[in-house]
Amino acid sequence: MAETKSTFELTYGYAAPDFILPDAHNTPHALSALVGEKGTLIIFTCNHCPFVIHLAEAIAHFSKEISDLGIATIGINSNNVDQYPADSPEKMIEFSEQYQWHFPYLYDESQKVAKDYRAACTPDFYLFDENQNLFYAGQFDGSRPGNDAPVTGADLRRATEALIHKEPAPNPQLPSSGCNIKWKPGNEPPYFG
Repeated sequence: MAETKSTFELTYGYAAPDFILPDAHNTPHALSALVGEKGTLIIFTCNHCPFVIHLAEAIAHFSKEISDLGIATIGINSNNVDQYPADSPEKMIEFSEQYQWHFPYLYDESQKVAKDYRAACTPDFYLFDENQNLFYAGQFDGSRPGNDAPVTGADLRRATEALIHKEPAPNPQLPSSGCNIKWKPGNEPPYFG
């Protein structure tokens, strides 16, 4: 299980790249139709990564918590499902049901959206404000599989609280880490690796 850190290259205020992506039932969704009144959390994620599985239940609870505050959550799976069939759209449905992810979980087959956001790992967290400008790009918390640190969501929670209360973004912002996005052969972005 190789750990990859977020590229951490998007800067404060960066405008969220627009997209239209299908969910696992092949229903298309536009970013503009999914954003929250107070903000939007975009998570690059997948089904098989141990780092995602480690946080999956906490992500479900956290997404419900911030939804009640007006912040929407969107999950995006950009992995190459030809080489990693556990991340297929059919398995996305099973994963969402198993962990009670009640937010849109979308499939980025071309991997263009992952590149637009400069995503590098799963999970990779991006919190945008009500104008879809980047407020926070960093870790959920310091817990990783095997390090015995409790899963609290402390870092992302601190960021959402600052966003809601119109306070400055947390500084420093520690990068997320996890499994690398499984790029299609020849499709690796220049910022990866």
